[in-house]
Amino acid sequence: MKILSLALLLIVAGATVGWPAPAAAAEAAATPNRVPDTIGQRVAACIACHGREGASSNGGGYYPRLSGKPEAYLFNQLRSFRDGRRFNADMTHMVQHLSDDYLHEIAGYFAGLDLPYPPVAASNDAAPATLERGRTLAYQGDPARGIPACAQCHGLALTGVMPAIPGLLGLPRLYLSSQLGAWLTNDRHALEPDCMAQVGRKLSTADINAVASWLALQPVPADSRPAAAPPGPLPMACSAMER
Repeated sequence: MKILSLALLLIVAGATVGWPAPAAAAEAAATPNRVPDTIGQRVAACIACHGREGASSNGGGYYPRLSGKPEAYLFNQLRSFRDGRRFNADMTHMVQHLSDDYLHEIAGYFAGLDLPYPPVAASNDAAPATLERGRTLAYQGDPARGIPACAQCHGLALTGVMPAIPGLLGLPRLYLSSQLGAWLTNDRHALEPDCMAQVGRKLSTADINAVASWLALQPVPADSRPAAAPPGPLPMACSAMER
């Protein structure tokens, strides 16, 4: 009898202090209001600039596409933002406290996405002679000035080369010109041997405008995956090909 009275007292006390009824407690436990802890959810902040799932438009914007880029390239860029070889206040803030393992996880997520590219811009304000100069630099380079063709390193289709050379198509002209300009002004760096630093410093502003304007108008092929290997020996040593 004393045990029954004690149990009754506890039930009454629970009702008085607002303990949840058993049915309500069971319902709350069955439907927790939690966001799934997935890598896709954790990189959602990237959407604000790079577009949903890293597939930003290649129109008049600035930010580059992330999906489908070589994993090692993405990892190297994240690490460069963290370690001070590339400079962007937002990117540095995002990755400054992240470990190499976490950066590898982020890079692997975006590299594994296979999303369609939007149509390229129909035209830009570049003159025909400028576009022809850009095409020449892309496929022939300028041997007299020691400038190799883009296709020698980035692949004949210009869609990149494994393990860490990025594609050049489907990118905004402003982004292309700004990054080439950063090589020219010594504001962007890669791990040694830094092949793009050697190439970039030989480019003039007219070269940069020409090749960026031409690249931004080129359609992305149906198979936009990076090539397994470059079409031939690279014109210089490059950290992007070192595993």
